[in-house]
Amino acid sequence: MKKSLVALAVLAASGATMAQSSVTIWGVVDAGYTQAESAVNKRTSISTSNISSSQLGFRGNEDLGGGMAAHFWLEASLANDTGEGGRSNSNNQASGSVAAAAGQQGLTFARRSTMSLSNAMGEIRVGRDYTPQFWNLTAYDPFGTNGIGTNQMLNSGGPLTPGSTTSTYVRASNSVTFLYNHGKNATYAAGGTGLHAAVQSYQGENLSNAAGNTGNDGNGTGIRVGYNGGPISVAYANSSTTYAAGSVKTSNLGGAYNFGVARVMAITSTDKVGTALEGKGQLMGVTVPMGGGTFKLANSQYETNAAGKPTTKKTAVGYVYDLSKRTAVYGTYARVTNSGGALQALGGTVGSANASSTGTDIGFRHSF
Repeated sequence: MKKSLVALAVLAASGATMAQSSVTIWGVVDAGYTQAESAVNKRTSISTSNISSSQLGFRGNEDLGGGMAAHFWLEASLANDTGEGGRSNSNNQASGSVAAAAGQQGLTFARRSTMSLSNAMGEIRVGRDYTPQFWNLTAYDPFGTNGIGTNQMLNSGGPLTPGSTTSTYVRASNSVTFLYNHGKNATYAAGGTGLHAAVQSYQGENLSNAAGNTGNDGNGTGIRVGYNGGPISVAYANSSTTYAAGSVKTSNLGGAYNFGVARVMAITSTDKVGTALEGKGQLMGVTVPMGGGTFKLANSQYETNAAGKPTTKKTAVGYVYDLSKRTAVYGTYARVTNSGGALQALGGTVGSANASSTGTDIGFRHSF
């Protein structure tokens, strides 16, 4: 009897310990068909991540007692049209992004790879994560910076910066972030009710005497402060990243108001590279619950102060119909027009100065 009581006590204690920890596996698979046309050429493709980023993730939490908890988050990008994983970057510079041989890009946790500790005051998070300066561009974009409807600030502003696709416009490696009022181990796009904030520092991890004055390349800081209350959501972000070729400074302000029958969104942004090049962007958009799904409309533009003031304007319209809580079908149409020498194009086509481009995404998405 004593042995049975001891065994039951051990089992109960073990159950209590297990209840304090959790591990979640999740994923999103978004598959579509994209057709685009520019003044130069056309392109048809089987595409992915048109309304939601295809991904596979693992996250876990452990209650340490006294209001403290430990967390991890590993999130990989998937190109389900080819089976490849997404490329990462080791140092926030072009040198830290090395493409694998065609067809050999394995799974990397490039979307997010963090470890963190939290208590009632907030969360300290370490690893590769989104930058504070990115979140307004996606949180207040009706298309969530996915697919052919993605706002023009991301499409034009990201390539404006040194290293383009490897810059810290969206994510940064080797980062330390403090988050206030974002929930434990949460993605910090929205923040909690009331005031919320995120402060981040990231490192390029170069030698201090690196050649060409590049010792600080890839080092930077970012901050985002916002407020959520009732139908109102608003946030401001600011960042600075050091590059010998020209340090990048980004600031943006985004907001939304939910009228019930529609949610209206707006963003304004400014990017500066060195002391000469500057780009400015704006967005106005709306999402409307309609017929068991969501109607989306956005107008965005981006212009720089380069010769001729290159300007690209985009109009995007789309609809997502929910077949269930986890599965949806969608369609998006977008058109860009260029002036002042700008040559942006859609869907992987080649742009021509001052010409227009159109594109369409059709597909379905499943989450698990």
